[in-house]
Amino acid sequence: MTTSRQSRIAEILTRHEKPILEEWLREQLDALTARQDLISESDLRIQSAEFLGLFTSACRAGSLTDITTVEWKPVQDFLAGVSRSRALQGFSPSETATVVFSLKQPLFARLRKELGADAAALADEMWTATVLLDKLGLYTTEVFQKAREEVIKRQQLEMLELSTPVVKLWDGVLAVPLIGTLDSVRTQVVMDNLLQSIVETGSTIAIVDITGVPTVDTLVAQHLLKTVSAARLMGAQCIISGIRPQIAQTIVQLGVEFGDVVTKASLADALAHAFRLIGCTVTRQAPRA
Repeated sequence: MTTSRQSRIAEILTRHEKPILEEWLREQLDALTARQDLISESDLRIQSAEFLGLFTSACRAGSLTDITTVEWKPVQDFLAGVSRSRALQGFSPSETATVVFSLKQPLFARLRKELGADAAALADEMWTATVLLDKLGLYTTEVFQKAREEVIKRQQLEMLELSTPVVKLWDGVLAVPLIGTLDSVRTQVVMDNLLQSIVETGSTIAIVDITGVPTVDTLVAQHLLKTVSAARLMGAQCIISGIRPQIAQTIVQLGVEFGDVVTKASLADALAHAFRLIGCTVTRQAPRA
């Protein structure tokens, strides 16, 4: 790519900035007709004007074939910000990439007017502009996807936090009711929450209730034993409750040894055992008349 070809695109963008901006804005509004509740026309105008200014400056100062150079960093930073915000707002990847791709139509129209008499130069310039805008459009899609993945990961962690609550049943007694399948990630969350609660409350008894765990295999049993061991290191004794007949048979068939870990059939049995350990007595009183 020669310097003259670079200067032609930059020159056209500079001389026709306002009409190109207006045509580009119309292209974007037409593409986002059904999504104008997510971004107003005034915000889109401000956003488009800022991008066009950065894009023109980069075309004037940098290479039109390599968007990784320092001259294109402001453009990339701007597109990264737009892509992340749109990922959070609810736009789709294609709608986000339209920010860049829709610039082709007004830019190509100006190139045809300026270079229509020179078919070879027009073809070269349009090809250069196509490759350049395609690279920037793909860049927005990559950033958008990474932003969405980060949101999904954060939501998964939040759901794990919500699905592994640590409940204070009594002074010195905590309970972790587990529902669903245990895996290594969730086990780590359970351990973190339980150990933190042991420190905060000074509890000495922790009941891990697996009534809501559908199946217990060797891996799940290992995760439970890891949680028990971690609690012990913090000075708390663990009781595993919710050992149903089917789970008990499975554990025996798997040959899993819980050692000296106390197990109970129900949370009520575990709580009664915890009361005995801390020296509490529960008595039934006759109902008042």
